[in-house]
Amino acid sequence: MLGAAPALAQTAGEAAAPERAPFPGSNAAPGRPTLVVTIVIDQFSANLFNQYRSRFTGGLRTLADQGLVYTNGFQSHGVTTTCPGHSTVLTGAHPTHTGIPANEWIDPATGKELYCLAAPQNTIAGGAHSENGLVGSDQLLVTNLPDWVKAQSPDSRVFAVSGKDRGAINLAGHHADGTFWIAGPMLTTYVEPGQNAEARLAPIAAFNAAYKAKLAADPNPTWTFQHDQCRTLRSTSTVGGQTFHADLPPEDANLEDSPYLDETTLDAATYLLDSQQLGRRGVVDLLGVSLSGTDKIGHAYGTQGPEMCEQLLRMDEALGRFLSRVAATPGAIVVLTADHGGSDFPERIAQRGGAAGRYDTTMLTRINAQLKTQFNLTDNPLQSGGTGFIVADKDHKELPEPLRSQIIAAAVPLLNAEPNIVLAVPRDELLQDPMPARNFNPEELTIRERLRLSAVAGRGADILRAYAYNLTSNARIGGSIASHGSPWDYDRRVPIIFWRPGERGEEHFWPLRTVDIAPTLANLVNVPAADTVDGVCQNLGLYDVPACPVVAAEPDAKP
Repeated sequence: MLGAAPALAQTAGEAAAPERAPFPGSNAAPGRPTLVVTIVIDQFSANLFNQYRSRFTGGLRTLADQGLVYTNGFQSHGVTTTCPGHSTVLTGAHPTHTGIPANEWIDPATGKELYCLAAPQNTIAGGAHSENGLVGSDQLLVTNLPDWVKAQSPDSRVFAVSGKDRGAINLAGHHADGTFWIAGPMLTTYVEPGQNAEARLAPIAAFNAAYKAKLAADPNPTWTFQHDQCRTLRSTSTVGGQTFHADLPPEDANLEDSPYLDETTLDAATYLLDSQQLGRRGVVDLLGVSLSGTDKIGHAYGTQGPEMCEQLLRMDEALGRFLSRVAATPGAIVVLTADHGGSDFPERIAQRGGAAGRYDTTMLTRINAQLKTQFNLTDNPLQSGGTGFIVADKDHKELPEPLRSQIIAAAVPLLNAEPNIVLAVPRDELLQDPMPARNFNPEELTIRERLRLSAVAGRGADILRAYAYNLTSNARIGGSIASHGSPWDYDRRVPIIFWRPGERGEEHFWPLRTVDIAPTLANLVNVPAADTVDGVCQNLGLYDVPACPVVAAEPDAKP
């Protein structure tokens, strides 16, 4: 059994954390929270937070100075992408239990790609285009904090807003009053059978009208330098045989891959906060905010150039404006974290003296040649499948047994012999491994244990894999030149900050997991967490609430 970090569990007889004294004259309210605001910054690693921490002047400075700051927060699992990372935050469950192994995977029965939040029975409101097709909360197999609050308090209001559908839906849960994301010149939502699209958009209709008018007046806002310190990061690199100029405005500038995305999301969150009177109606209300810009800019331009510098500083300023409105609501609690981390593109890492590279593109070709000879096959049986590799026919459909299992058994040692691969392991084998003890220390998990937390029965790849440290996928300028998704800590470590307006700040160096957020917030608002929770409630010393339930040490759990 893995040793537990000090913050991850209470033992019998351990005292609750003492109440922290607010600043003299602050507006900190006693009792329990009436407003829970959850902010998830997409692709915001702990490394990036710490790198820019001294430069922040807005919302992130407020949270860093006045919040309970866990600089060693973790997404514990091994496949660190947006949809599974978001799924952990308010469910308190690892992806193996939320049912979300990746952003998409191949349906073994049809051979078609299945989006992580696919819901073909739904429609999209307002005639908006959805790049991910028809979506909803159906693929999320567990409930989350908004669902628990709604079950106990039907009058509570739940809203979520994001630049991406998967950011909003994962934070909103199954019974939200409004789940909105940016789709071109409007915010849209999904509409379930029997629902009315106009009614679903009503909470955001006035904002949409103003947003459309703003875009009509200035359809392509110019993205230029607003912070002189970011100018010093301009550089030139060779990526995929092409010259990449890190500068503003970017050569392939667009509205979606710019700071404007998060500024619009936070404007919408402010609108919902005010128009819905969240936290001011005598019940607990919840607002989820997922900021997608850092991820989009990280993929398109990397994390160490002027593009990311401007993005972070402008997001920080917009977040400051939003948090000033949150602070005006007595009884607010804010938690900020990230769905995953990320890294810069390997060519610039190498330019600056680091060791990084891209996958060997010949690997699958070579291994498939051996497998085709061994099994007398015409078509390649091993294919890339999002979370790893699938064993399928030419139409990507699952091969019949026993051929499927035989190919997996033959492919795994070939993959593990490759220098690019640290570990390849069959999904079905991982699912037979015991789950780590509930109070595990995320720093101590093996690579196999991290992948275990990403394995979902019947979903995702047949073979999960971990590429070597600082290896990433191939690049295309104008598309994606940097990525994430690995089980390494630069993709797993994220900030976790709890903030009650008017409190004194505290720095906590010990590890905390994103799955611990939901049971902690549930204790604050006095709702029972679901039995599906994997995380452990933390005593924050915020508000007048009973101590968290004791979680005794336990042996490794069964699958």
